[in-house]
Amino acid sequence: MKKCKAFIIGGSAGSLEVLLKVLPAVNPELSFPIVIVIHRKHGADSLLPGLLSSRTKMPVKEADEKEMMVPGTIYIAPSDYHLLIEMDGSFSLDYSEKVNYSRPAIDVTFQTAAEAYREGLVCLLLSGSNSDGVKGLLTVKSWAGTVAIQDPETAQVAYMPDQARKSMDIDRILRIDEVADYINLLS
Repeated sequence: MKKCKAFIIGGSAGSLEVLLKVLPAVNPELSFPIVIVIHRKHGADSLLPGLLSSRTKMPVKEADEKEMMVPGTIYIAPSDYHLLIEMDGSFSLDYSEKVNYSRPAIDVTFQTAAEAYREGLVCLLLSGSNSDGVKGLLTVKSWAGTVAIQDPETAQVAYMPDQARKSMDIDRILRIDEVADYINLLS
């Protein structure tokens, strides 16, 4: 099995509920960082890091410009910025136009991380109501990374993971109760 160097989760409508169920069971001593990109309105979800922190022993923080990723830490894409992963494993924040009506866009983070981490990248696409993340997963596949989706049958809004399933061969389709074990086994 390929060694995971970074795990990125993308989601939209219905994905926060999944994270709140999954994070308590994730091993706080992971050998890689977790990056979360959720569609959220500018300024509306400033409580998100605190909410997620209350569900895990891992440090949770919004990603900062030029910050280097640290294993065992959960980073959240700030609202109203695209989160790019640089070749050296640091973050860049970008305020360019919205992608798929979203900023942060899941595609942008998946695509930049794919080039930086190649076969060491694992991405998971959760519940959501548009196709953001699908092009990014295709890029991850093209760089030999691993792609997983939430089982559309368990998604509050199945459109996002279903579009990914229709667009490519998915490496893993996970029910909500399987996600934490999947993450833990990558470490």
